[in-house]
Amino acid sequence: MAHTRQILLALILGILAGGGINLFIPELAAALDTQLLTPLGQIFLRLLQFIVVPLVFCALVLSFTQVDRSENVGRYAGKLLLLYVVTSAVALAIGMGVAAWLTPGLGVDGAGSASIEARDPTPLAQWLVGLVPKNPFEALAQANLLQIILAAAMVGIAARQLPEQSRPLIDVLQSGYDITLKILSMVLRLAPIGVFALIASVVATQGFDLLLKLGLYVIGLLAAIAAMAVFYLALLAVAGARPLAYLRHFGEALSFALGTASSNATLPIALNNARDYGAPSQLSAFALPFGTALKRDGAAVLQGFNALFVAQLFGVDITLTLAATIFATGLLVSFSTAGVPGAGLVAMSTVLSAAGLPLEGVAVVAGVDRFTDGFRTALNVMGNTANAMLLARLERRPGDEVPASSAPRSPSS
Repeated sequence: MAHTRQILLALILGILAGGGINLFIPELAAALDTQLLTPLGQIFLRLLQFIVVPLVFCALVLSFTQVDRSENVGRYAGKLLLLYVVTSAVALAIGMGVAAWLTPGLGVDGAGSASIEARDPTPLAQWLVGLVPKNPFEALAQANLLQIILAAAMVGIAARQLPEQSRPLIDVLQSGYDITLKILSMVLRLAPIGVFALIASVVATQGFDLLLKLGLYVIGLLAAIAAMAVFYLALLAVAGARPLAYLRHFGEALSFALGTASSNATLPIALNNARDYGAPSQLSAFALPFGTALKRDGAAVLQGFNALFVAQLFGVDITLTLAATIFATGLLVSFSTAGVPGAGLVAMSTVLSAAGLPLEGVAVVAGVDRFTDGFRTALNVMGNTANAMLLARLERRPGDEVPASSAPRSPSS
């Protein structure tokens, strides 16, 4: 928790420092951002991204070698997908409901500019084909998490069926996993500096003017995010999954996601927090990368909220057909939004285009997107980790004890 408080303090100090730069020395804001703040933040993010792929691949292969039966993997995936669809639908409904209640788009003039164009959604058949890697090394090099999951599953399941022959590879992967965890602990010491630089960069260059102009929009979106977070805590409580313990152990990942606005960069920390929480390592090593690739509650809230905001902004009547189109498209788009800063705006153009709403609405919210991006990312991470912990609860059998901490080990270790 001490480290979590350090990250939160860095967030607050970054906002204050960025605000001071923007208010008192605006002429130096661009230079300080370009020469100091952005490089510091990007170096920290790259250090984290450096260990995402080896950590995920090693953890996944090791977890697959110790899954009792290969069909358990399919059961894990099936239950997770069901949880994802249900909770994402709730997130989308909350976003649309809050926007319909607050009507933040009424009386707001254009407040920004953006050069984002609509894109066509990827056809389902093409998306399914894209899950299968042509080259496992290419999947690793491009950090394609869904392809990495499939490649690790094939390697892990095959290794389990060849215990003697696979022993050298398993030992290497176990060593690689332990080494990446050590690197992670080293990198995390720099987290307060990295988070400070990232948030100070945003505030110093963008200031608070747009926040004031779009105040009701920002308040409404944050209220919808908070409502979804409360829903998750209630769901954990109903499932007996210790919501207070969840917040205590995953607070580090959530605060880090808030500062970096990157679900992918937060994945190593979430895996580490899951071990401390006591989640079974073989389950969390599969569920968290799977959720990082697919689960985007923050994006679901954003798409529902933004679509109704744009309709209100341009005086478009919100009919049942329009609401249904927004809901269906937003649900699909939320699963394909990239886990990097700013991806929500690109996805937003798809929803607006499908619903026949003006794409100029993207320009209105573009200026404040980065201010809310961190909160949405924190909800993404919360949705991913909470669903994984719910699955762990569903998979527990009477009499099972949850270990205080565990790391993937090979079957015979």
